[in-house]
Amino acid sequence: MNRIVPLLFSPLLLAAPDAAAERYPERPIRLIVPFAPGGGTDINARILAEPIGNTLGQTIVIDNRPGAGSTLGSNLAAKAMPDGYTLLLGTISLTINPAVYRELPFDAQRDLTPITRVSDQPSILVSHPSMPAKDFKELVALLRSSQGKFTFGSAGIGTGSHLGTEMLLQRIDARALHVPFKGTGPALNALLSGETTMNQSTFASALPHVKNGRLRAYAVTTLKRAGPLPDVPTLDESGVKGYEYAAWYGLFAPTGTPRPIVAKIHKAAVDALRLPKVLKVYAEQGLNATPTTPEEFAQYFASEKTKWAGVARRAHIAMQ
Repeated sequence: MNRIVPLLFSPLLLAAPDAAAERYPERPIRLIVPFAPGGGTDINARILAEPIGNTLGQTIVIDNRPGAGSTLGSNLAAKAMPDGYTLLLGTISLTINPAVYRELPFDAQRDLTPITRVSDQPSILVSHPSMPAKDFKELVALLRSSQGKFTFGSAGIGTGSHLGTEMLLQRIDARALHVPFKGTGPALNALLSGETTMNQSTFASALPHVKNGRLRAYAVTTLKRAGPLPDVPTLDESGVKGYEYAAWYGLFAPTGTPRPIVAKIHKAAVDALRLPKVLKVYAEQGLNATPTTPEEFAQYFASEKTKWAGVARRAHIAMQ
């Protein structure tokens, strides 16, 4: 009799996950943001939380977990129960960190399931208005004449703002001291207070300060100018030919999350990214909506990981 009990109950056990997926979601969903409030990742999360939650019929609770270049929060998500109630708004840092850290507590390609790319945006090279250099050409001359004297802030060691700036310094043959912070928000606050010299900040975070004159914008990091700042040239236009760096954001679930649940989240996220009100806010923030299929996002993720490994090697970033 004992031998056939598992056979009698196995259909019920197999049906349980399907039933849970059909009822999903039955409680609020935690969306981990692996950076401090105020940065581009946090801004994306707060734009999308309400429309995604409305579609799914549950509240999306934003959980900011900064630290270690996004590794702390990303690791929490990667090791969470794969039931759809913990999601991650990941960034380009997931593809950069493997090239910077000798040991990571998780493998993003193995432990996270890509759902959709969310958006991307240029960064802006900015300084405090007290900086003597009035344009990018003057900035380059100043940096070259004072090698290592000036500082640049970033969202943390191994983040896009770190490697993007290091890559720029290599291209213009200049040096500056790196000062890492726990997120874009704290890095910008340090720049605004004059604690650091310059910053290659996410567009959404720096834009308000550029518009109100609290920061000076030298250039944007994409090959095309940014709509909200049409008079600010690109680095390519400013003489750093071919320079291009754009931060991207994407939605992930822990690996093992049932495919029907991933499909529900994907549809809700893509629907949100097509809403006129979301696109309007994105345009105001300098963000571009970039919805994809899970498969397209996985392929893009793999290509970015390969690219940034090469950048880190050429920029001589020491493994941490």
